[in-house]
Order: sequence, then C-alpha cells, then structure tokens
Amino acid sequence: MERFELDILGCGSATPTTLHNPSSQVLNIRDKLFMIDCGEGTQLQFRKSKLRFGRLNRIFISHLHGDHCFGLIGLISTLALLGRTGDLYIHSTTGLEEILRPELNFFCRDNPFQVKIETFDPKVNEIIYEDRSVTVKTIPLKHRIPCAGFLFCEKQKDANLRADMIEFYNVPIKERARIKQGADFVAEDGKLIPNKMLTRPAEPARSYAYCSDTAYSEEIVPIIEGVDLLYHEATFANIDKGRAHETGHSTACEAAGIAKMAKVKKLMLGHFSARYPDNKVLLDEAREIFANTVLANEGLSEKL
Repeated sequence: MERFELDILGCGSATPTTLHNPSSQVLNIRDKLFMIDCGEGTQLQFRKSKLRFGRLNRIFISHLHGDHCFGLIGLISTLALLGRTGDLYIHSTTGLEEILRPELNFFCRDNPFQVKIETFDPKVNEIIYEDRSVTVKTIPLKHRIPCAGFLFCEKQKDANLRADMIEFYNVPIKERARIKQGADFVAEDGKLIPNKMLTRPAEPARSYAYCSDTAYSEEIVPIIEGVDLLYHEATFANIDKGRAHETGHSTACEAAGIAKMAKVKKLMLGHFSARYPDNKVLLDEAREIFANTVLANEGLSEKL
C-alpha cells in the first residue's frame, strides 16, 4: 500500500512551552508532502522528523494567527538555501499576501523560485486543490477570525487485475485498462466474463480531516463523516469550558463528541493549552466519549 502518513511537527497553542511547538504537521500522500499550518520553528521540526524538503508539495494555512503561520518566512528561506527551484504554492485565507510579501521582498528577493499564494473562502466547503492522488476541501470552522480546516481525500485506485484469469481468458493488453476501471470482457467465443472474475478490489481510499482552531460546531459533522483520522483541536479540559467558548476553542470532550457523531475511525487531539503540564487529562476526558482517541505529539508519525 502506498503512503498515507501524518507527521506531527507541532501541536501546542499560542503560548510557547517546553512541551510543544506551535501548530504544524505534514501529510505524506504517495510521497508528496503536504504541510498543514506552519508555526514558528517548523523548519527545525521538519528536519528533526527526517522529512525531505525536496518532497514538499504545497502548504495549507488554516488562519492567520501567528502560531499557525510565523514559521513561513524561515521555511521559505531554508528551501532557497537547499536549492529549491520549483514554485511553492501556499493556500490561505485572504490577508497572507499583504503579510508575507514584504518579508519575501526583503529577505528572499533572490530566491530561485516563486512563492504563489492562492486564497480560499473559509466560509465555503469546496475543493481548493486536486491532483491524480488526492482532493483537498476546506472545512468551515468557527473561530475569532476567518478559519478553515482541511479534508484530504485519497482518490480511489483502479482494481487490481487477476493475472491468472487475465491469462486464462487471453485478455488483450489494450482491454486491460478498461477492465481495471470496471468493464466486463467479451471473450473470442462471445462469452461475457464479469469484471469481478478478472479483478480484485483495490485498497479502500483513505481520508484525513484537520480541524484547528475552532469552537464546537456540529456543522462540520457531515463534511468529515467517516474519515479514517480526525485531528481536532482540544485546547482546554472540561473544567475550562467557559474559557474555551470565550476564545473560540474546543474542549477535549467536545472534540470527542464531534468524532462520535461523525463516526470517524480515529480521533487525534491537539492544539493544547500551555496551562496543562500533562495532556493526559484531555485524553482521559475524550476517551470517556470516544474510545479510539490519541494525543498528538511532536515526532508522532501516524500511518493511515
């Protein structure tokens, strides 16, 4: 099975701690690296995770709070030092161009590649990127400023041909692509050979949803329903629920409630407040509602 793997580079919230770095993660889909958010120090975490800078495909910024984008200029500068020549695309809400372009003009004016910023509407659930392997959709979130999560859906691969049956029925090479895509086959004697006799199903396509930062919102449930892995912010424990609502964030219990309603396969909590020296309190609260829950942590690599 080809790669569909999540690497956590940072899962803390805005206040710096010695436990966690600011938000950033990388999703490896068939050896293309998609970065999601880019907090301060992301380039160092990228190196620690032994990821290949040359594989970085695109960057998706959920919103323009500093702990989700302060690392961009450092990362871009490092990419230039390492000899990148291909253009770098960043997907973001409106405003990043005005923030980042002056820094690029000052610090990176001699870069051998262009930084191209593509904006999206965080209020709309729509496809903002697509290639042969994946589609990426926005997930409208509720925060203090415009903010969106991202839904990565692997494209279903064609069925696998059964070599023994292909040989037995002497299927011509020119017919095999159609059969992989679901067509039946008519043998030389006119007999119809059903597709299911000639193929085996491919591995199911995988999906990943990233939801940070957001207040509790049941509106996202239909969008993320059934995903293999949901990363949902859990900034606060239940005792601080009032603070969560004041700041446009979620508790671990609320994240677990969303996971349960959406029938996701696995929940990962992240974006932890600096007030908790041990995030196990968040894990314990979430598991009371949704058992298959884990904590994000720097260096964690989750295979889907």
